[in-house]
Amino acid sequence: MKTSHAILAFALTLLLSVWIASNAFINRNQSSETISVTGLGKKAFDSDLIVWNSSFNRKSMQLKEAYAALDNDRKIIKEYLTSKGIASNEIIFSAVSINKEYDSSYDQYGNQRSQVFTGYNLLQNVQIESKNVALVEGISREVTELINLGVELNSYAPEYYYTKMAELKLEMIAEATKDAKARAEKIAENAGAKLGKLKKSDMGVFQIIAQNSSEDFSWGGSFNTSSKKKEANITMKLVYQIK
Repeated sequence: MKTSHAILAFALTLLLSVWIASNAFINRNQSSETISVTGLGKKAFDSDLIVWNSSFNRKSMQLKEAYAALDNDRKIIKEYLTSKGIASNEIIFSAVSINKEYDSSYDQYGNQRSQVFTGYNLLQNVQIESKNVALVEGISREVTELINLGVELNSYAPEYYYTKMAELKLEMIAEATKDAKARAEKIAENAGAKLGKLKKSDMGVFQIIAQNSSEDFSWGGSFNTSSKKKEANITMKLVYQIK
C-alpha cells in the first residue's frame, strides 16, 4: 500500500514538473515574440531669430589713419542701423583685425626678389542678432544705401534659427511615438494578435531642413540655417511584445 502511494506521489510530482517546465517554455517563447516599428514626427515652422553678419575695412600706409577711418565707418554703420529700427544691444562689433600687406615680386624661377609694404589693412565684423526677423531681413537687402554714406559694407546671407527648439523636439517625439504605436497596433491586428508591453524605444536622428526642398537628410543630422521656413523631422523606433 505504501509502495502504491509512493508511486502515485512520484507520478504526480513528475507530471507537475513537466507542466511547470512546458509552461515556462511557452511563456519564454511568448515574451520573445515582438514587433518593431518606426514612427515619424514632422512639423513645419518659421524661424523666430535672425543672425546677420557683415564686415568692413579700411587701408592706409599709416596705422592711425586706417584706424580713424575704420572708427568713422563704425559710427556711420551704427547710426544707420539704429535709424532703421535695430536696437543698440542687437549690434555687436568684433575686435579690429590688423594686417600688414605687401606686394612681392618674383624671378622666373619663382624666387622672391623683393617685398614692398603697401599699407595696413584693418577689418572689423558686425553682427546683428534679433527676433525681428522681417526687419533685419529687409535691411540686409537695402544695405547698399551705405555706399551713399561712404561706407563699403560686405554683407553675408542671413542665418535663421528657432529659439523654442527644446519644446518643439518634445512635441515631435510624442507625435513620432504615437505614430509608431498606431502602426504597431495595425500590424498586430492584421496578424490576429494584440500589443503587449513596450520593451524598448530608440530615438532617431533629429533633422531640420528647408520647407519644400530636396535637401538631403544626414546620418549625423541636418540643421538648416539658410531658410526662414523650416521643417523638422524625427523618428522613434519602438519594440512591443505581442500576445
